[in-house]
Amino acid sequence: MKISELARLTAEQLRQGGIGEARLESELLLCYFFGLSRVEMHLADRAVTADELAGFAALVERRLNRQPLAYILGEQEFWSLSFTVSPAVLIPRPETELLIEAVLARIPEPTTFAGAILDLGSGSGVIPVVLARELPQARLIGVDISPAALEVAAANAQRHGVAERIDWLAGDWFDALAPVSRFAFVVTNPPYVAELSRPGLQPELAFEPPTALFAGADGLDDLRHLISQSPDFLLPGGGLIMEIGYDQGETVKTLLRAQPALEAVEIIKDYAGLDRLATARKI
Repeated sequence: MKISELARLTAEQLRQGGIGEARLESELLLCYFFGLSRVEMHLADRAVTADELAGFAALVERRLNRQPLAYILGEQEFWSLSFTVSPAVLIPRPETELLIEAVLARIPEPTTFAGAILDLGSGSGVIPVVLARELPQARLIGVDISPAALEVAAANAQRHGVAERIDWLAGDWFDALAPVSRFAFVVTNPPYVAELSRPGLQPELAFEPPTALFAGADGLDDLRHLISQSPDFLLPGGGLIMEIGYDQGETVKTLLRAQPALEAVEIIKDYAGLDRLATARKI
């Protein structure tokens, strides 16, 4: 069997297994396994050995068991960059790029901005790493409760040349910080999935760290905590920017408006028209 035939058969196998982008995933798995670019994969005309076929079949079986593709490949694209991921971290989603855009939209001169930005629940580190690249004078602090996640984040910062401007702290939200810490921005993509919705979720989510996904019965436990504590860690005029669930906008808006130190509360929708970000400013 040649690689081109294996690509076709794998795509069909994945399709029958309920994988949505079966052809694309087939190609990505082949490229990963054989160490080829996608162009090289399409041009490859050699036969696959029996040992290679067995090894590749084991890889495909992992995907058919609904292990996320990003964990199999060890990579995920975000902001047109490639990031290392592992089961210790949540897989970065494209919607989180809106959070980056929201920060940058609030900084008139990105090249000269020298403020400090706090990212809570950093996971793979995509948010502080991208912000460090886009804001070359800024200082970033990334916090996560998982030491294993922080190892992945630190590796990604090194990979993208911004390790010197990001400090990583292990701890539970603001508990990792000194009480006198103040930031120009506090940003976070916290857990916001309701425990009650767990049975109906995609099977791939069972492979991701539950502490990075679920936040109580209604999904709001961590958001409530972050909203109540964030004013103490923002500079006057500083911005709070949080990713939220698609149906949480009105509730989160009410929680933000209940904080006397916050103003300019806004819910930002994603490109599908769903609630995606909640933002506010310290008076």
